[in-house]
Amino acid sequence: MARVLIVPGGCRGRALAASLRAEGHALRVTSRREEARAEIEATGAEFFRGDPDRIGTLTAALDNTTILCWLLGSATGPPETLAALHGSRLSMLLERTIDTTVRGVVYEGAGTVDAEVLARGADAVTRACAFSEIPFRIVRADPRDHGAWLAAARGAVDALLGF
Repeated sequence: MARVLIVPGGCRGRALAASLRAEGHALRVTSRREEARAEIEATGAEFFRGDPDRIGTLTAALDNTTILCWLLGSATGPPETLAALHGSRLSMLLERTIDTTVRGVVYEGAGTVDAEVLARGADAVTRACAFSEIPFRIVRADPRDHGAWLAAARGAVDALLGF
């Protein structure tokens, strides 16, 4: 089975982790907060402390990872921070996947973040993955519809794994 890295481990990230763990996959789920460890580990996932605003804190999480899931479509914060998460921070992390075991990227392209910011993030994923020849999927399901979102996210991971 594959190791899937989920950034971050909020409620949707944990739901995806639990669903994938039920299929036998190894999961590594990130949070900036040590207090999230118990909730993440309750899904059967490995907790990894890392901050998407500081890509260097996530680099080691790429070790032995097959699929990277960037689930920040409903991140909160100042507009410039959100733009960076879906722009320069995302691009920096994608550049670091080139010499790793990452063989697929899932990008959450829907949520409460401004639609233009999400579209630029999807474009960044498309360009970076074309350059590095890494397959990708954009999840566009509305995260407010939890069931549809989870099915779409699972479908994206499964498609990248060839299921």
